[in-house]
Amino acid sequence: MIIGISSCSAGRKAVDSKPVVVPLSDTVSLTDGSIIYGLPRTVFTVRMDMERTIEIPGPYSKYAADLLGITDAIDKDSEYWTITGVTVKTSEELDPSEYYVIKCSSFLKSNALSLRKEGLIMDINPRQFYATEKQSVGDGQDFAQLKFADMGSDEYYSLQSDTAYKRVSIDSTFIRIPYVVEKKKRLTSDQLAEKAAKRIMELRDGKHLILTGEANVFPQSDAAINEINRIEKEYTELFAGKTIKENRSFTIQLIPEPGIEKKPLTLFQFSELTGPVSGSSKGGVAVVAEFNPEQKTKSLTVINKNQPEQTAETFDKLFYRVPDVVNLKISMGNEVLFKSRKLIYQFGETIQLPANFIIEK
Repeated sequence: MIIGISSCSAGRKAVDSKPVVVPLSDTVSLTDGSIIYGLPRTVFTVRMDMERTIEIPGPYSKYAADLLGITDAIDKDSEYWTITGVTVKTSEELDPSEYYVIKCSSFLKSNALSLRKEGLIMDINPRQFYATEKQSVGDGQDFAQLKFADMGSDEYYSLQSDTAYKRVSIDSTFIRIPYVVEKKKRLTSDQLAEKAAKRIMELRDGKHLILTGEANVFPQSDAAINEINRIEKEYTELFAGKTIKENRSFTIQLIPEPGIEKKPLTLFQFSELTGPVSGSSKGGVAVVAEFNPEQKTKSLTVINKNQPEQTAETFDKLFYRVPDVVNLKISMGNEVLFKSRKLIYQFGETIQLPANFIIEK
């Protein structure tokens, strides 16, 4: 839609003249009947979907091979990131360097509304900016599960009995009377690991009996098997370790400017150890975007906007943009993450349409 500064008065008697269309600048005077409109530019929103993986060793990791035969148990804390997907969306907004003035002294007939539907002339308040957007930095992963709440043993201490003596005076004679003293002693890691491994074997044996029909009581649903699997998994993680995966997203907004064609533009740095890296930090591999226009609009007539205003016949046409087809490639090192063809207004040509041209409905 056209941005009105002052519209032509229908009730005022004025001498009909053709409209004059010139680029807006400090030297252009705005008179009664002037209208300002703007041309669009393309804005890119790039969303990088990433997966964060956290690994922590179990408290019995050093016994995994001996007690359970697990040879690939996690033995140290680690974290690594991977890029799982790239989403690129385009939208249009007003280009602040592409404002134009339509001067007229009579009623101006134009197809501005039709042009807006075609994306040629834009509203100063596009509807997209009224929409509510929701962005999340993670998938709400509960990191409380990184802790080991149950150590897998049926007991964590043992009772030790010892005989102690106390002296008692009887008829001026001291005698020693024995009594039993019980002390609690915490089980060692070796003992706890052995008990946990024994419980895992018991769970596996019980599951085997149920699945083969040899159990004395056969469950009527799979609830029992599911619960056994859950408990077995928790106890096995005490030896094998835990792996937690979290989905995250990183969003970048980009406005391509003429002159960056066929030149790699760094979006951000990515590290497999820490994920997205800020521009001031070192490390990581650069994720770059490349724009390669196909120049399908180069044969169109280009208007010289620096041409001085002469006659109304020279400038009685509306300026508008024809977007060019651009090959977009986003890569990280030698790996291509995204490749597609997009329409970009900035890389197209600015041409003219008669100001009083009416598109038939």
